[in-house]
Amino acid sequence: MTWRPRPQPRATTAADLDRGLQPERTTLGWSRTSLALVTVSAIFLRWAPHYGLAVLALPALTLVCALTISVTHNRRINTSVRGIHSDALEVRPGELLALVALLLAVGGAGLVLVLLAP
Repeated sequence: MTWRPRPQPRATTAADLDRGLQPERTTLGWSRTSLALVTVSAIFLRWAPHYGLAVLALPALTLVCALTISVTHNRRINTSVRGIHSDALEVRPGELLALVALLLAVGGAGLVLVLLAP
């Protein structure tokens, strides 16, 4: 009987491909971003009695963004790590630009609401 090494399972996730801390740090960073957006939503909810129901669009927008980040994060990190390992990383800045646009819009809306306080 000849000894044969066991075939290694095919790596399917970022943690399988990259045993370092980078996927974990990235996951923690996006988790903090989602938590910050939920916190901003709570702050905007406290403003509803002073500014009316129209201000509820802001917490709804930030909650949708936080949920989107949480739901799509695993797919994005796995795709990125696979791209790095295969030397075929496809850069897609659209998601980050959308997040920057959201943060600028929410920050601007907050600033306008504070300056125009009744």
